[in-house]
Amino acid sequence: MIDLLAVAPEARRIAREAGRILSEIYRSGQFERHQKEDDTPVTSADLAADAYLKQALSALTPGVPVLTEEAADIPLAQRVEWPEYWLVDPLDGTGEFIAGSGDFATLIALVRHHHPVLGIVYAPESDVLYWAVQGHGAFKECGGEQYAIAAMRHEVAPASLVVAISRRQKIERLTRRLNPDFHYDLLPLGSSSLKSCLVAEGAADCYVRLGPTGEWDTAAAQCIVEEAGGRILNLGLQPLSYNRRESLENPDFITLGDPSLAWERILRP
Repeated sequence: MIDLLAVAPEARRIAREAGRILSEIYRSGQFERHQKEDDTPVTSADLAADAYLKQALSALTPGVPVLTEEAADIPLAQRVEWPEYWLVDPLDGTGEFIAGSGDFATLIALVRHHHPVLGIVYAPESDVLYWAVQGHGAFKECGGEQYAIAAMRHEVAPASLVVAISRRQKIERLTRRLNPDFHYDLLPLGSSSLKSCLVAEGAADCYVRLGPTGEWDTAAAQCIVEEAGGRILNLGLQPLSYNRRESLENPDFITLGDPSLAWERILRP
C-alpha cells in the first residue's frame, strides 16, 4: 500500500503542475472544444492535463492504476481488483473554463478499499490548494502559507444556512429540495469541488448538488471535507460509494459541514 504522507507532497506538486498547464491554455484563449458522448464539453486543456497527470502519477507510484474522467471506460470486472487507485479529474469546471470565470480546479484522490484516503483540490487561477490525508486533518495552502481548516459548527440551530450553489444551477430546482421553514443565504461559485471545499473551511454550511457528476468529481473533496469534520452524502443522507458499480455516476448529493444539524428536516424528499 502507498505511504500516504510520503507521497502527499509530490502529489500536491503534480496537482500544481497540472494547474499550470490549464492556466497557460486558459490565459492564451487558444483551446479546442468538443462534445463528449454524454453531451458534456471537453477541451484540449482537459486532455493536456489528463495526459500529464496519468504520466506523473504513474511515475510516482508504479503499478497503481490511474482512473481519470477522460479515460473512465474501464469495466468494473477489472476495477474491482484494485485495492487502491488514483481517481482524477484533470479539469473540474470545464464549463467555467470555457465561460472564462476562472473557477476551475484539478482534482487528485487516492481511493483505498472504496474510500478516498488522500485528496487534493487545486484552483490554479487563485493559486489555492486544499489537501488532506485520512487521519491527519485538512489543510489550505494560500499566499505561501499553509493552515489547518475545519468545517462550521453551531452551538444552537442557526437562523440561516449559507448554501454554496452553482452559478449555472436553476434556483427553483434547488429550493424544491430545501425546507422553506429554514432561511438560506446562497453563495454562487463554479467548480463543484471548490464549493465542497468552502464547506470544509467553514465558509458555507452546505453545498447541494443536483445533476450528473462522476466519482472523480467528489473523491478528492470528500477526503478534505471529512478530515475537516464534515460529510458528503447522497440526498438520502447515505455515504457515496466508490468503485462498487459499473456506472461511475454519482447520485445527487449534499456536502454538509455540521453533521449534528437536522439535515433530514432541512432536505425535502
